[in-house]
Amino acid sequence: MVLRRPKRSVECGDSEKNMSAFADQNHAPSLTCVRLEYGFWTEKRSACMGGKLTIYHGSQKLIQQPVYGAGNVRNDYGLGFYCTENVDLAKEWACTEENSGYANCYQLDLGGLTILDLSDHRYHILNWLSLLLQNRVFKISNDLAAEGKEYMLDTFLPEYEDKDIIIGYRADDSYFAFANAFLNNTLSLAQLEKAMYLGKLGEQIVLKSKKAFHHLTFQEAIYAEKETYYPKKMNRDQGAREAFCSERSKKRATDAIYLIDILREEWKNDDARLSGNLSE
Repeated sequence: MVLRRPKRSVECGDSEKNMSAFADQNHAPSLTCVRLEYGFWTEKRSACMGGKLTIYHGSQKLIQQPVYGAGNVRNDYGLGFYCTENVDLAKEWACTEENSGYANCYQLDLGGLTILDLSDHRYHILNWLSLLLQNRVFKISNDLAAEGKEYMLDTFLPEYEDKDIIIGYRADDSYFAFANAFLNNTLSLAQLEKAMYLGKLGEQIVLKSKKAFHHLTFQEAIYAEKETYYPKKMNRDQGAREAFCSERSKKRATDAIYLIDILREEWKNDDARLSGNLSE
């Protein structure tokens, strides 16, 4: 086992700074910029598919051998081992106000594994949202939201139960609020897309099958100081909440699409207005 404790704090990276800037409406990126930037990032990772990835799992514990079947069935994509390619984000996930933690580092061999990558151009944001609806507990405020949930699951839920790996956004409390607002018709589709820019560094890699667990090799455990990484986690959360409030307070655009419009017009999964909307 390799246990590494950093000698000094890690400075906030450019992506985190850009994320904080988004909370300031004077620096908010256009949706086009978000798609282009996200598409480049996705294309960069695609070159690794079929090879090996270095991933991290934030925890209060050292986890040399993850246990298949352990965890919370109500996580974003159901039961699984949730990781990220971003070591700083894993350190944030590892820390609480009272306790430091570890970014457990692994090498994941992707050879022979089936992968559902929601950042691929074949998928769109409603596929991601449908997976959340399938696994997370949403607040259903009225009959329209209940009908919307049923329609989303029937129409946009991708096949995922037989996959070894799922890659997609992590919906922590702040980002989950965006999804919940869309379901309850208080946030438009365009606003939801834009808001997911905040979740870019929150993308996660989830091991779902026993086969995937066998492709995982422990590398080291990197110490995460609560004095450094808990404030970063809180700042990220605060930035997301401020952006959420800002988006909800904006005047509704006359051509904005809400869930009620998707129901009324009976959008399908291959609707051209959705195609590739996270990466084009």
